[in-house]
Amino acid sequence: MSDPGDSARTERDRDPQGRAQNQRPRDRYGRPLEHGQEGVPRVPDDAVFTPEEGLTEAQRLLDEGYAFHAHEVLEAVWKSAEEPERELWRGLAQIAVGLTHAQRGNLVGAGRLLRRGAERVVAYGPQAPHGVDAVGAAAFARSVADRLDGLDAMEGEERVSSAADPEGPDTPDRPGDPGAPAAPDDRAATERADSPVGPDIAQDALRIDTSGLRLRRDDVR
Repeated sequence: MSDPGDSARTERDRDPQGRAQNQRPRDRYGRPLEHGQEGVPRVPDDAVFTPEEGLTEAQRLLDEGYAFHAHEVLEAVWKSAEEPERELWRGLAQIAVGLTHAQRGNLVGAGRLLRRGAERVVAYGPQAPHGVDAVGAAAFARSVADRLDGLDAMEGEERVSSAADPEGPDTPDRPGDPGAPAAPDDRAATERADSPVGPDIAQDALRIDTSGLRLRRDDVR
């Protein structure tokens, strides 16, 4: 995934091995940093992974809490995948992006992406290709989405209570506050597996155990 302005540049950033790198540095949650700041190493734009390599690397990143970077790996597999399995990889990438939104506090956007990704992968059933645990991945994505729905509902109740009682406790996540989770307005953007996660929308990341997403079935791990 590249930034909108990358295509206009004639020179590409490259690592010591000469592989193309994304221009914009990002933190561990995929939040963009200023040029010149040190970010977490990203997957090169022209990276190619076999399904086996992609599953192994993406799982390693998920186990370490790097959902955004796992998404970049899964997206690389999706880009080169052929039918009939393209939607499987697209769905896995969307689940990873959904987890990224969740880590960043975008509760509504995360839930939507997690459920869309789950719908795509679960269609491949218990015998999904390459040993992918499609059923388990979908169940995990939906469980996280349900949890986020609960958190969003709780925040909504706090906002209502605060509005009714001016003397009540402070609610820093009110709409309009800089730290408030923001729901994406562009449905088409969040539908793409390569959808950017956008600007820094939350001051503090939510605690999401991304290692709970197991990409392979038990019989092939």
